Amino acid sequence: MENQNRKGNPNVVLVAGIIFNLTIGVLYAWSVLTTSFTAPLDQGGFGWTSSQAGLPYTVTIIVFATAMLIGGRIQDKIGPRIMVTIGGLLAGLGIILSGLVGNSVLGVTISFGVIAGIGMGFGYGCVSPPALKWFHPSKKGLVSGLIVGGFGLSAVYFAPLTSALLNRFGIRTALLIIGAGILIVAVTTAQFVRNPPEGYTPPSPGKAKATVSKTAPTVNFTQKEMLKTKRFYLLFIMFLLTSSVGLMVIGNMTRIAQTQANITGAVILAGLVSFLAFMNTVGRVIGGMISDKIGRLNTLYLIFGVQMLNMAGFMFYSNLPLLIIGIIGVGFCFGALLSVFPALTADQYGLKNFGGNYGIMFMAWGLSGIAAPMLANYLYDTTGTFTTAFIICAVMMVMMIFINFVVKRDIDKVTA
Repeated sequence: MENQNRKGNPNVVLVAGIIFNLTIGVLYAWSVLTTSFTAPLDQGGFGWTSSQAGLPYTVTIIVFATAMLIGGRIQDKIGPRIMVTIGGLLAGLGIILSGLVGNSVLGVTISFGVIAGIGMGFGYGCVSPPALKWFHPSKKGLVSGLIVGGFGLSAVYFAPLTSALLNRFGIRTALLIIGAGILIVAVTTAQFVRNPPEGYTPPSPGKAKATVSKTAPTVNFTQKEMLKTKRFYLLFIMFLLTSSVGLMVIGNMTRIAQTQANITGAVILAGLVSFLAFMNTVGRVIGGMISDKIGRLNTLYLIFGVQMLNMAGFMFYSNLPLLIIGIIGVGFCFGALLSVFPALTADQYGLKNFGGNYGIMFMAWGLSGIAAPMLANYLYDTTGTFTTAFIICAVMMVMMIFINFVVKRDIDKVTA
């Protein structure tokens, strides 16, 4: 059992969590790696098909979400430092092994998709719970946003860094360098991630409210107890379908730009992807702050409303300025969602078992990472455009507004 009575600094734990997530976000570099994997052998690539190159990525998403669930439950019992350390080790070693196995679809799928995927899931799922415990409940949204924002911000540097390493050293050496870097930085920062001492009470930030979401703060639900509540399933559906909307656009940004706005320049396309990643990060931080001020469910109303209008208009974004507006909306809303839901889960089900509880809730994101690309690709192959997908997404947002209303009414009944 990790010693919970050691002193610590809340800001140190928070910064360590942010840096750790910045380090393990190599998943965002997959599109760059795919280009090399599918390149012909005589051009330094592996000569894989698109389906082969997509297999490790899909496996990573599934393993990531599953490992987050398992790791979260374990860290609730033994403490976060051990689990985050293991996560950093596996993430780094998995990438290193990917470089060592070389031109093997199965080898990269196991090393990157399974081993590194487990590491990323363990780490990502275990840095938020201790950080939330160190800070006052009125800062849950901000703290959650900063932690998950680190993972989102990694896209800004991982893609160009990976591209530069691939051009300079080739696939295998690039993966070895990236893996070694992750191993060193992630394991080092993991040593600063720990729970507060038993009985610790976060200092109150002046006149801030105890929490902005109605809940029973003295009750800490177990996983079984959480699964018996109706609102869990409603929240899970909202997280699943709203994440699907964001991932559908994120995963097809370059094709949308090419087919709708006739944008073909590689530099501009790369810039749009980076800008989308940046707005994703901004949404995580600002969205969390907004939820601290106006409440989690009110923030979700805002996210659903903006995303509904954005999806309804996306089919008409036929030039670069309009496309940028659409990217701002998608990136911000998707990012905000990923900071609101951890805080909302903590509000409703407590912090004692938060790691395991949010691990279950986060499975919604894992499922959306599978469903969204498949649906979008099917509709595009069938119709030649993303118009039908945009219409479906807009309708889903209308449904989410209604479900959010039902959730709010259910919470009001419980806390009345």
